[in-house]
Amino acid sequence: MTSAVRTQGLRKEFPLGWFRGRVLALESLEMEVKRGEVFGLLGPNGSGKSTAMKLILGLLRPTAGNAEVCGYRAGTISARRQIGFLPENPYFPTFLSGAELVRYYGKLSGMGGARLEARVVELLELVRLGGEAGKRSLRTYSKGMLQRAGLAGALVGDPEILMLDEPTAGVDPAGSREIRDLILELKARGKTVIFSSHLLEQVEDVADRVIILHRGQKLREGRLEELLTKKSEWEVKVHGLKEDGRKELRAWLENRGAQVMREGAPRDRLEDYFLRSLPEEKRR
Repeated sequence: MTSAVRTQGLRKEFPLGWFRGRVLALESLEMEVKRGEVFGLLGPNGSGKSTAMKLILGLLRPTAGNAEVCGYRAGTISARRQIGFLPENPYFPTFLSGAELVRYYGKLSGMGGARLEARVVELLELVRLGGEAGKRSLRTYSKGMLQRAGLAGALVGDPEILMLDEPTAGVDPAGSREIRDLILELKARGKTVIFSSHLLEQVEDVADRVIILHRGQKLREGRLEELLTKKSEWEVKVHGLKEDGRKELRAWLENRGAQVMREGAPRDRLEDYFLRSLPEEKRR
């Protein structure tokens, strides 16, 4: 089965102007998103998350590498038809109501008539803006309501993939939970959801897999629970430590779950301690 999204060696540089060189925004990104999964792009601001999304959407041209969407080259009409997109800070005409906004997006997608009207009602109910809420002007909406209205607009063409750039940015906790629940509901309906965030707690409840980006480079990839519990191995070598110090160090390590082994060097010259499988939070 074709992947929902696949990137190979995806790289993006931005020129800084005459004689000022270039800045690297994304470095050789290798990524594969399976159909029907929720995939998170996790990293601090400036790590390359939005750049990666724009390259997949075809809003930016890569410096090198390529991206595919459902088997189509990113940026082609066939690829764009597969994606619904909600940017981090969408700008909507505030004189429109929620229903009018979704209807507007539907007409841009080529829909009309009774089919479009039924779709508007369906999507407003899905995003918890049905009834009177959908008739209200967007200028009366909270940040969370605006995000949900934008989500309905992104879904109007029934895309295979939904891409959300920082969907909970600036949204209060209650609104964040509603957006999280919507993402899980879309997954249950078979949609592929790709979203970015710089907050771990907003990713761990919904993402099947994540990529962690930092300064344009992929640091880690996998299931979040595996990345959070992955253990590492440290080696600590101690020279000239007296007996009391050795006992204190050994007790400190063993209390933190480390396996402590002594190499065969004389005790008064060298003793090696190995920290194996010590969780990071216990190393401090």
